[in-house]
Amino acid sequence: MDHDSTDHPKPPRKARRGSQPDLPPQDLTAADIDPATSAAEEDDEARLPEAPEEPAEAIAEGPLAVGHTAIENAVRLAPTSPGVYRMLNASSDVLYVGKAKNVRKRLSSYARVNAPLPARILRMIAATVTVEIVSTTTETEALLLEANLIKQLRPRFNVQLRDDKSFPYILITGDHWAPQILKHRGAQTRPGRYFGPFASAGAVNRTITALQRAFLIRSCTDGFFESRTRPCLLYQIRRCSGPCTREIDFPGYSELVREANDFLSGRSHAVKQLLAGEMEKASTELEFETAALYRDRLAALSAIQSQQGINPRTVEEADVFAIHQEGGYYCVEVFFFRTGQNWGNRAYFPRAEKSFTPEEVLASFLAQFYDDKPPPKLILLSHDIEECQLLADALCVKAGYKVEVSVPKRGEKKELVTHALTNAREALGRKLADTATQSRLLESIAATLGLPQVPKRIEVYDNSHIQGTNAVGAMIVAGPDGFIKNQYRKFNIKSEGLTPGDDYAMMREVLERRFKRLLKPPEGDAAKAKADDDSFPQWPDLVIIDGGRGQLNAVREIFGGLGLTQVSLMAVAKGPDRDAGRETLFMPDREAIKLEPRDPVLYFIQRLRDEAHRFVIGSHRKLRKKDIREAGLQEIPGIGPSRKRALLHHFGTLKEIERASIADLGKVPGVSAESARKIFEFFHAQAG
Repeated sequence: MDHDSTDHPKPPRKARRGSQPDLPPQDLTAADIDPATSAAEEDDEARLPEAPEEPAEAIAEGPLAVGHTAIENAVRLAPTSPGVYRMLNASSDVLYVGKAKNVRKRLSSYARVNAPLPARILRMIAATVTVEIVSTTTETEALLLEANLIKQLRPRFNVQLRDDKSFPYILITGDHWAPQILKHRGAQTRPGRYFGPFASAGAVNRTITALQRAFLIRSCTDGFFESRTRPCLLYQIRRCSGPCTREIDFPGYSELVREANDFLSGRSHAVKQLLAGEMEKASTELEFETAALYRDRLAALSAIQSQQGINPRTVEEADVFAIHQEGGYYCVEVFFFRTGQNWGNRAYFPRAEKSFTPEEVLASFLAQFYDDKPPPKLILLSHDIEECQLLADALCVKAGYKVEVSVPKRGEKKELVTHALTNAREALGRKLADTATQSRLLESIAATLGLPQVPKRIEVYDNSHIQGTNAVGAMIVAGPDGFIKNQYRKFNIKSEGLTPGDDYAMMREVLERRFKRLLKPPEGDAAKAKADDDSFPQWPDLVIIDGGRGQLNAVREIFGGLGLTQVSLMAVAKGPDRDAGRETLFMPDREAIKLEPRDPVLYFIQRLRDEAHRFVIGSHRKLRKKDIREAGLQEIPGIGPSRKRALLHHFGTLKEIERASIADLGKVPGVSAESARKIFEFFHAQAG
């Protein structure tokens, strides 16, 4: 969907010329990211939740009677108007959130003692001690409120949409005379035109790269743009038209921006016809270099459309949802079509009990999915859902325009749904296979290490620093579905008087901060927010640290001081010459364990350790770069004010100095070969 938020751009400035070298404005492999956007991109595919089992035993008559009594008391005071009700247990945790056109009538259905209800509903009634009710003016308002409360409270007996982070958009800015193209997440407050949503960051990055080749729009920041005195590398490789140094004039650049907006708005055929005409004209006039430029731009546009796969002929704007159920799990595949183009698809794995039908899961999923994002004008579904028209009315109220929700029976729309259903089936199959493999590895590690149970949550800790500076600790988490990246944590070391390089002291601080917070019982609303997810626990079953027997004993002492006795500990020591495959495993009160080099368990432990090392090194580098940029060049030995001015005059920014090679640094007037080496080593020192 295209959103326009354009203000009047600033007038062009005068060009500046100089002898600044051709340097790229950024890593060409990196995404062009809005400063307001989060720098870290998580995996787009959600983890598979644990499928809860239906208990075989009968529910005790006492608790069920207590639940019926609590609901009967609520029925007496319940309104006959629309509203939302919440069922709470003895700990005031919300068990279920529901909506109804007539709240009293709906609650009465739960209060019937001999009513034939599914085991899931009977368990919910048995656990209920209180019912809270919120009246609404219409049933539409009740549906919107229900979806909001489910996402906020995550009740155990509701279908829960998981991993619902914001979708990325493409933004062509409107607050500068030379608009910039970039990826954007979050609130759309910056002036410009927003195109999306795209299914993933990867889809946006590929599209932006192709659009740069096709329309030569800049992707650099405004600050970098203003500092240029000669075009950067993107101009040399024909991914930018060079507006910063007037390689293209204002009308010419504005025409490129207009063409890009037209292409993203769905007028791709007209844009391609225009470029083809210009190519033919240039070729006729024997301007073959110009004709080749138009040819390359046409090829880039074709590449965008070929990457999109299926592109509908008759559907301009729609979201397509298809659900597949297998083995007690559900997968909802979502395809996004905007301006007649496929902008990607994404698989979701909502948490729901086996007793839910696919139609029930899909209905609850849709209400939560659009709780914080605008819907398109058409939503296509694979299954008929109850209260389909009510959902459409609620989305109309939320969006401010008509939204149609339908299950197509024939034609191209039916083909789109069938295609999405095939993807849902395949995505769930892949996920189940991956989960089975991971489960076998966890069973093997439990057997190899002699753990009391198969671990559901493994935490791995590591530290990083350079001679004690910018010290940071990190925790990564793995479980039955692999690495759980939304559970990763980093810890900036805060202890004063810490001996530089004291790994034991740093590990002590990290573990104490982690487990003291976990040991402290939450209160009030925080108790509900921090309650363990049924599908993934907050407490680890196994803690792994990088080190040998000394590190293990130090951590064991820390755990003893905290009173932690139920968490298994293991240390992984690198082999001789730090060779992978020759690691030694240490556990309390046991002989050291040496596994065969090709043992799958050893490979798994290596992956865990390497992921922790990757994450902590990345966190350390971010912290160090921040300090370097805040401190400038003053901390580099032998770099005084004169050399600092010479470096900045030559490279323009501190970022470019950081990227320069030793040879490039040596070309700066007043910088000797030895000084160049010191500057390079300062920016590229290896963390430990």
